[in-house]
Amino acid sequence: MKRGLKEFSKGIIRENPIFALVLGMCPTLAVTTSSKNGLGMGIAATVVLIGSNFAISLLRKVIPDKIRIPAYITIIAGFVTILQFVLKAYFTDLDKSLGIFIPLIVVNCIILARAEMFASKNNVLYSVLDALGMGVGFTLALFLIGTIREILGNGTIFGFDISFGVIPQATLFILPAGGFLVLGLLMALYNKLTVKKKQEFSCATCPIQCHVPKEEIK
Repeated sequence: MKRGLKEFSKGIIRENPIFALVLGMCPTLAVTTSSKNGLGMGIAATVVLIGSNFAISLLRKVIPDKIRIPAYITIIAGFVTILQFVLKAYFTDLDKSLGIFIPLIVVNCIILARAEMFASKNNVLYSVLDALGMGVGFTLALFLIGTIREILGNGTIFGFDISFGVIPQATLFILPAGGFLVLGLLMALYNKLTVKKKQEFSCATCPIQCHVPKEEIK
């Protein structure tokens, strides 16, 4: 239970795919022009991530080591194809908004990295929890970036006007430069908060006095 919670929670904050691991930058900057797109892309990637981690963990002892990467990509591509059919059938607007970035989930480094680093080495339960945590962290980050850009750029959220004709709109934030700016500011804030937390638990503040030379304590 304790390990399961750890595997789930790590991807949300401590190992957030975007703010901590700096993965998936292409869809992060390209599709987060609105909160709807950010949320939709995050959920789509999460679905594929959970499915691929489940399948790869289930087949980890069957897949030969020499062809594991092509096998992983084939499995991921299968889930992406199913996702595409579902989006085209039931979520046509979202499918048009995300466009080419849905099929590009096949080569998303977050998904392939979790397959290689975690799912291929752990059982199904932990692999699914890892995928779910990473997916939630990815989705929250995309949604946050998309929401900020939409509010500042269009004065809307999920398409609803919240500017009331008073709040000025800066078109810059829905352009690529705005995406870099918002991402950079959020990453700076994330690093400031997490670095401060790490410093609180450094060797210098540890209550257990180990026999470590002072010059090695940073």
